Amino acid sequence: MRQFEDALAESARLTDDALDELIPEGEGPESRVLDAMRYSALAGGKRIRPFMVINSAEIFNVDRAHAVRTAAAVEMVHTYSLIHDDLPAMDDDDLRRGKPTCHVQFDEATAILAGDGLLTLAFEVLAGDETHPSPDIRIKLVAELSKAVGAHGMVGGQMIDLVAADHDFGVPEITRLQRMKTGDLINFSCIAGAILGRASEHQVHVLSAYAHDLGLAFQIVDDLLDVEGDAAELGKAAGKDEAAGKATFVSLLGAERARGQAHMLAEQAIQHLAPFDDRAKPLCDLAEFVVKRRR
Repeated sequence: MRQFEDALAESARLTDDALDELIPEGEGPESRVLDAMRYSALAGGKRIRPFMVINSAEIFNVDRAHAVRTAAAVEMVHTYSLIHDDLPAMDDDDLRRGKPTCHVQFDEATAILAGDGLLTLAFEVLAGDETHPSPDIRIKLVAELSKAVGAHGMVGGQMIDLVAADHDFGVPEITRLQRMKTGDLINFSCIAGAILGRASEHQVHVLSAYAHDLGLAFQIVDDLLDVEGDAAELGKAAGKDEAAGKATFVSLLGAERARGQAHMLAEQAIQHLAPFDDRAKPLCDLAEFVVKRRR
């Protein structure tokens, strides 16, 4: 696991360096929104989604610079979603990654604009010549990310989450919610390397199957940590879902059954990667890490 942790730290370093370069320090009246974008995007974190991008790209011998730019774009989108998710109109959180959330550090209007700025910058990065020499590949990346985070993906999942407390959701509904809200961006992170590497449709399907099971396992562990975790260790508030009266995998299945389901999904995710042999070892290690993490 030490080798995996080193690889995770290395992908985080590469992503942070790219974010630092791609999000400029501002001058003039607009500098406040750029400061807020940098504050949130460079706040640390495990950078799991960039790790997926970079290591799926390794399977297909993609140029590392292309993979890192794509990974940075994914992290911009993820950070945008966190900024907006933390707003008083959404989950109303004051702490993220152990630091004041963007709207607390700045203000609500600036936080909204910072999220908007990161989202649009992500597509600018993907569309740039430096991301891939082929315009067809760049268009494919933009199209797939758009679907992953739009009204039928992450945004739609967030809408369902906002109304979840008013509905009697069961496991199928919660599974769909989390597939949209969390899983679709994870799926893009896993197939992005295949897109960059001009992989076959079957190879893309294999990575999507891995992402599907890994995404559900990831969310189940998140639900467990929300119940069992400590805010100081998590770097964010705990117990929010229960307080809001929202159904989760843990409330529906119970902690032990949910934990077993997460481990089963992680094992399935690893099995999907068998066609890639040792080239997929970092992604296999990630599946094991996801179900063992404590924050």
